[in-house]
Amino acid sequence: MTYQLKVSIDGDSGFCFGVVYAIDMAEEILAEQGYLYCLGDIVHNDEEVERLKVKGLKIIEHDDLKSLKNEKVLIRAHGEAPETYRIALENNITLIDASCPVVLKLQNRIKNSYDEQEKILIFGKHGHAEVIGLQGQTNNNALVFQDIAELDEVELPQNFTLYSQTTKSTDKFYQIKEELINRGYEVKAHDTICRQVSNRDKELPEFVKNFDKIVFVSGKKSSNGKVLYEVCRKHNPNTYFVSSSDELSKTMFNVGESVGICGATSTPMWLMEEVKQVLESY
Repeated sequence: MTYQLKVSIDGDSGFCFGVVYAIDMAEEILAEQGYLYCLGDIVHNDEEVERLKVKGLKIIEHDDLKSLKNEKVLIRAHGEAPETYRIALENNITLIDASCPVVLKLQNRIKNSYDEQEKILIFGKHGHAEVIGLQGQTNNNALVFQDIAELDEVELPQNFTLYSQTTKSTDKFYQIKEELINRGYEVKAHDTICRQVSNRDKELPEFVKNFDKIVFVSGKKSSNGKVLYEVCRKHNPNTYFVSSSDELSKTMFNVGESVGICGATSTPMWLMEEVKQVLESY
């Protein structure tokens, strides 16, 4: 029996410009020299990382950087803390800096706030690569929280400056700002959320309501993926989260259904195309 699913990919899904920039840079160097070190996963998508590993990309962690010398190392779109640049200088490492311009601008703003001795709160995911880089601008003195409930037990200063990781939900950021003001704090809030990411919050609801089912394709590590998946599910409860086409099965669908495919800003278009092919084969 064929299911004859009607399948469409969301044209606005796929890599944001920061990720495109980092991957283009990596592929150019890999074509020239056959290998390249990258500090951390180049993108929070295991399938795309594997594709680049085959071309010679070697993923290293911060501890590996300390023992590496006289090599080229790519800094991915998430950006890095000042400590990384210091180690690179000591070890004669050439940094290929593919930090996203939006992230770099935010790092500079946080550093300026810190230099002006402002108390800094960052709404972001604990341990996320971008957040570690942001915290590094403050000698790790900024307070990071991913949920306002975390602040209930913390004694906050009366005045502080609030920033956000670039891939967080805009709505949630403003809710947090209002709640902190209502609690009596003086909050200087900087909305530093990437509009290419946050606009997806607005575009996706329009896309997902046109289909019987939605297949949301994203790596499990992607913060942006988690946010956008929830947006899809809110506007179309029949939304499935998959990281690859292997996670699909015919039992998810009924004959003749319309299926929309969308993904995170770290989801490669080739992976969504692959999901589409599998669905069309049912």
